[in-house]
Amino acid sequence: MINCVVIDDEPLAREGIKAYLQKVDFLNFIGEGANPTEIHKISEKQTIDLIFLDIQMPLMTGLDYLKNTANRPMVILTTAYSSYALESFELDVLDYLVKPITFARFHKSAVKAKDYFQLTTKGDSTSHKQIDNTYFFIKCDYVYEKIKIEDLEYIQAQQNYVVFHTREQKYMTLMPLKHIWDMLPTSRFIQVHKSFVVAIDKIMTLEKTRIKLTMATIPLSRNYKENVHKVVLKRSVFKK
Repeated sequence: MINCVVIDDEPLAREGIKAYLQKVDFLNFIGEGANPTEIHKISEKQTIDLIFLDIQMPLMTGLDYLKNTANRPMVILTTAYSSYALESFELDVLDYLVKPITFARFHKSAVKAKDYFQLTTKGDSTSHKQIDNTYFFIKCDYVYEKIKIEDLEYIQAQQNYVVFHTREQKYMTLMPLKHIWDMLPTSRFIQVHKSFVVAIDKIMTLEKTRIKLTMATIPLSRNYKENVHKVVLKRSVFKK
């Protein structure tokens, strides 16, 4: 079961989401609030797995909560404003539901949450401690694809999906880049941009603002540049 909390300053909106929750057998409603400040009180009593979160609220907006909270549960935004979609996905929300929300759209989002929850729950075969150093599987639509680490060139975040680029093809799966990065062996991969993780042994050229790999050119962010140079160049570089 996925423990769910509904946060919205409109009582009718909360009641609507709660009614939908009762119709989905793998979702378990454990609390509600009119503002994100109430999430902490609920979490002290029970573990929160998923938050249905409105954006425009008094005291603290949903975006404020996302920007200022690390290690938060899964978040599905429920809002009347579609204009926040891009910014929200950059903050690693699981999905974005625009009011009025139909049950069909709600259920599709709930299934996304279930799939992601199963991938990230402790004891899952893809957890960081259990990942194999030569290959791993990711879920693509309704099948699991095997990816050999030696073939992996780079990983790119696209909203709440990530794309694995190998020598032969690319694979897309529903999962935040942060979770992928936590699973990968740091001896073989490095994050070079908020949206890119690359295989260290595929780096051919380091420039000021980009990295040339064997099969692609990737942007190098200023925030990651110092660490990239330190990690990559210390391995093997001729000095004067």
